[in-house]
Amino acid sequence: MNGTTLLSIKEFSELSGVKQSVLRYYDEIGILSPVKRGKNGYRYYSPQQIVTLNLINVLSDLHTPLREIGKLEKHRTPESILELFIRQESKFDCEMRRLQASYSITHVYRSLIQVGLAANEFEITDSEMDELPIILGDINNFGDSPLFYETFIRFCQQAQPSLVNLSYPVGGYYESMADFLQEPSQPTRFCSIDPAGRDKKAAGRYLVGYTRGYYGEMGDVGARLCAYANEHDLIFNGPLYAVYVHDEISIKNTSKYLAQVAVSIAPKKAGKVLSA
Repeated sequence: MNGTTLLSIKEFSELSGVKQSVLRYYDEIGILSPVKRGKNGYRYYSPQQIVTLNLINVLSDLHTPLREIGKLEKHRTPESILELFIRQESKFDCEMRRLQASYSITHVYRSLIQVGLAANEFEITDSEMDELPIILGDINNFGDSPLFYETFIRFCQQAQPSLVNLSYPVGGYYESMADFLQEPSQPTRFCSIDPAGRDKKAAGRYLVGYTRGYYGEMGDVGARLCAYANEHDLIFNGPLYAVYVHDEISIKNTSKYLAQVAVSIAPKKAGKVLSA
């Protein structure tokens, strides 16, 4: 190798973006040594060593022990590097799945919070809503314990066997507006707002209203939905979904939680809609 192709440690540091102190440390532990030392002890590196340095940095950032990197530096073979890359790819797969799950959960909560901030909670709106993946829990049995939370706890206990990810927001599903009006605090099922859900909230036309209060406290939103439907000749023709767009994630005061209530509707052909 011609001497003119070598770089001082200062030049190699500037080229690679790696501090001189780190390069000295790598030399001391034997994972990246200079190709030449001057009589004055100065270190000189080949420009091609930046490729090795970049790989060391990648492996180090991925928590590969420096001891293992050092072994590879001394005894590199295609087989040993292949084995390392296979192990690292497996770690990458796990890490990417974890990051994707974290991103998905954050995205869902962020979207709901934005919906709540944009909503006029005192208005009822006639809206076209997109399809929404969800996971429906088992049919609730309030039985002799009509309290919302006792039934919700049972849902949580059954979540893992039912493949329900409780990291996502949980809402209430009602078979009909009549069920909601009969007992707003007792959803037919609980549902997880999971983007990978096997069930779907169908796309279509919904009447949407908002109400504030703690879980299961739906205020007068049912009456307001009915009044709007009567006034605009609409009928309720499908399930109702109650989802908290602002909950303990974003609000400390439980009485200020904000729930979105959306019920499927259609133009009225005959008869009257339900009244609260």
